[in-house]
Amino acid sequence: MVGAFVGATVVTLLQFVRLRDRRLLLLAAMFAFQAQALAREWYDFWRDVFQAGVCAAGLRPPPRPLAAAPAPFGSLRPRRRRSRRPRPPPMRRRPTLRPEVPTRVRHEGHRTRGSG
Repeated sequence: MVGAFVGATVVTLLQFVRLRDRRLLLLAAMFAFQAQALAREWYDFWRDVFQAGVCAAGLRPPPRPLAAAPAPFGSLRPRRRRSRRPRPPPMRRRPTLRPEVPTRVRHEGHRTRGSG
């Protein structure tokens, strides 16, 4: 049973290194204290101390997140910021190469296509 908690501690620390979420440190502390408590005999004073450490780590409020977490796997390239320039206007439709379609009269004196 102790090996399971030691393995959980290692996995949690690897996740902390990958994600930089400080809440995972509390979880890793809980697993480590529980592994120590289970390794002790029932009459040992330190068993109760490590069990109290598990309770304290579980009841502690989560820390505030880090200001700027780096990209996963240690990317050295800085994040690209959005440009503050306005977007260019959308492109106009290209003229078709079809022959001219006869115009329809919508209202008197107004043509819909090819007026001129």
